[in-house]
Amino acid sequence: ADSAFQAFRDRPLGDRKKAIDCIRKICVEQAEELGRRELEETRIGRLDHKIAKLKQTIPLIPGVEYLRTDNTSGDDGLTLTDYTPFGVIGAITPVTHSLPTLAANAINMLAGGNTVVANAHPSGAKIAADGVRLFNKAIAQAIGLENLITIIDPPTIESASALFENSTVRLLVVTGG
Repeated sequence: ADSAFQAFRDRPLGDRKKAIDCIRKICVEQAEELGRRELEETRIGRLDHKIAKLKQTIPLIPGVEYLRTDNTSGDDGLTLTDYTPFGVIGAITPVTHSLPTLAANAINMLAGGNTVVANAHPSGAKIAADGVRLFNKAIAQAIGLENLITIIDPPTIESASALFENSTVRLLVVTGG
């Protein structure tokens, strides 16, 4: 993830958009199959909800179109605020809506120029890992970079702890309760 970040940080904003478009396209076009596989694995929720999260919600997740540069001017001069990436983000995903949560987080994180290391809930780990593989394959074909999204497979409490302690991980995102 760190090597991918070093390459990704120098890429144009258009590459971030292409990477995000890959995730959105996969979620929408494969929503029924991915939703079914998630329900079979997690045995939580309803199939129609899992499909809707992928097909209807993922396209609405904020991407690069929400990035902005702020500026202010006054008697003392001009201030320009241009937001920069954190780097590698550690993400813990829940068992409920494992893949939609991973996809939504990845869209936000990649839009900001970051890369992701996910540690999925063990009861939704297979679909999360499969999603990461699908996303990475499409992203690599679109922009030539690999491993913008990575996942610990298999995830454990110990791997989550290692993620929390890793000095390369600059930000943690934990979804669920």
